Amino acid sequence: MRLSPRIINWLVYVIGLQPGLWTFYLGVVDQLGADPVKVLEHTLGEWALRFLILTLLITPIRDLIGLNWIRYRRALGLLAFYYAAAHFATYLILDQSLDLAAVGADIVKRPFITVGMAALVILTTLAVTSNGYSIRKLGVNWRRLHRLIYLAAALGAVHFILAVKSWPPEPLVYAGIIAVLLLYRLLPKRRSRRRVVAQPNPRG
Repeated sequence: MRLSPRIINWLVYVIGLQPGLWTFYLGVVDQLGADPVKVLEHTLGEWALRFLILTLLITPIRDLIGLNWIRYRRALGLLAFYYAAAHFATYLILDQSLDLAAVGADIVKRPFITVGMAALVILTTLAVTSNGYSIRKLGVNWRRLHRLIYLAAALGAVHFILAVKSWPPEPLVYAGIIAVLLLYRLLPKRRSRRRVVAQPNPRG
C-alpha cells in the first residue's frame, strides 16, 4: 500500500510528537531522575534542535541524492517550533513558577537565555506565517522571511553551548552539524542537481 503525501505529512506530526509525549509521561510517573524539570527542559530543547536540523537537511538531500521531501519541511519546522515552545513553557511554568519578573531578569542577565529567547521569537514568527494565507500575502518576502530559520538554528546551537556548564560533546556535535548545513547554503551554485523525485512545494 502506498501512502498519500497528506497521510505521510500527518504521520510526520504524529511520530514527531511522540518523544515529547513520552518524556512528559516519564515526568508524570516520576521517572526523570532527581531533577525532572531540568531533564524535561533539556530533552524538549534538544528535540527542537533535532527537528531544526532535519528541516535544514531537506534541501541538501534533494540536491545531493535527488529525494524531494520539500512537502514535509513545514511539518518538521513546526515540530521544531512546538518543541522550542514546550521547552520555554517548561522553563516558565515549572522552573520559574510563572514569575515574569524573574524571567525578564534572566533574559537580561543570562546570555544563554537571551539567545534562546531570540531563537524562540524567530521560530514563533516563522510558525505563525507558515500557512497558505501568509505565503500568498507576503509573496517573495515570505521566502526571505523564512530564511531566518538559518539564524534560529545558529542561535539554538549557541544557546545549547552556553547553557551547559562543562564541555560535553553533545552541544558541539549539534553546532557542528548546523554549521555544515549553513555553510552548504553559502556554496555558489553548489548543486549538481540530480533528478528530483517530485516538484518542490513551498507550502509543504
